[in-house]
Amino acid sequence: MSQFSSGVYIYDAIRTPKARVRRQGGTLANVPAHDLLGQLLSAAAERGLAPELVRDIIIGTSTAFGDQGGNVARAAALWAGWPDEVNAGVVSRLCCSSLDAIETGAAKVASGIADVVVTGGVESMSRVPMMADKPSFAIDDELGDRTGYVTIGVSADLTAAQCGFTRTQLDECAVSSHQRALAAPSSDSIIAVRSNDTTILSTDEGPRAGLSVDGLAELPTLFGEDRSWERVAYRLPSAPRAATGLHTSATAPQLADGAALAVLGSRAASARLGREPVAEVIGVAQAAVRSPLLTAPVAAAQRALANAGITAPQLDVVEANESFAASVLLMTREFELDPAIVNPLGGSMATGHPLGAGGAVLLVNALDQLRHIDGEYALITIPAALGLGAAVVVRRLQ
Repeated sequence: MSQFSSGVYIYDAIRTPKARVRRQGGTLANVPAHDLLGQLLSAAAERGLAPELVRDIIIGTSTAFGDQGGNVARAAALWAGWPDEVNAGVVSRLCCSSLDAIETGAAKVASGIADVVVTGGVESMSRVPMMADKPSFAIDDELGDRTGYVTIGVSADLTAAQCGFTRTQLDECAVSSHQRALAAPSSDSIIAVRSNDTTILSTDEGPRAGLSVDGLAELPTLFGEDRSWERVAYRLPSAPRAATGLHTSATAPQLADGAALAVLGSRAASARLGREPVAEVIGVAQAAVRSPLLTAPVAAAQRALANAGITAPQLDVVEANESFAASVLLMTREFELDPAIVNPLGGSMATGHPLGAGGAVLLVNALDQLRHIDGEYALITIPAALGLGAAVVVRRLQ
């Protein structure tokens, strides 16, 4: 495999806290996506980034519809008062969107197309619910059959059953996620969200104290009766299936609102930016599989590690999105990882998953943890519907 071009550096990485989506209106329900993103752009400038040096803003969003439609990246830049000349655009690869944006920005820097690029993602699920755009693959039976679309919850259950993960193992993973999120140290990479000059959210919502495996065992499963099992049975007649499903509301990711940004640039950009980079992007990859199993992140991670020229035992931190408990257990098993380095700050089962912003949030968390433990290498992975996966490998600069 060809080596990824060197020379792509991370100069800053910040995110908003993640807010839970609630039926009665969550904490960030009144903050539109352009404002969430705009506040981060303003914060990046306050932290020393001169907006006029930025050649492009590339933002991922899963549901590019409603408030998030019509180029929310450009709208946010203008909302934040950035120079009119700063270009901006949106990429959408479902839950892989913000890692796609980061990889696209890295490619622009590596190729010399741009010297400084702001990348990241935003998702306001309170204002633009999942499936609000009514994607044809989810509602058109013929297209669904051709694409093999199944709900990602069924993919998670199938993955767990195929791998032999038990309900208890899934529940243990969720309890660990909450415990780690509650114990996570504070970070100046998390930018408080304000409304009308008042701080409305400064820390992640969601983590709960006192959870136990015995308590979670009482929760009902979510996907045992999902119609997607009919499509699984047609395509994979010998596939195992738990009688009533395996994942519950505790072992699924919470819905969340949030945004994250990373400032990428060349090494030469350091003099113009007036700062040293904090990390280098050394490996990137996208992957896709036809199987309804959540295996695409494994394939993407394998490629990204090869791209980076390192192996799994060299990793100090792994941020594997907790799309469901099974996806984390799969990554841990396939790469023979020490569970202690996987999602050490907790994950989406505890703090929520803002879809298209999720990968960029993981990057911020990974860099925070590398600083905290004085580590060097981190892997970030995330799966998405329709068999997609993405991965990024970064090296912290000492």
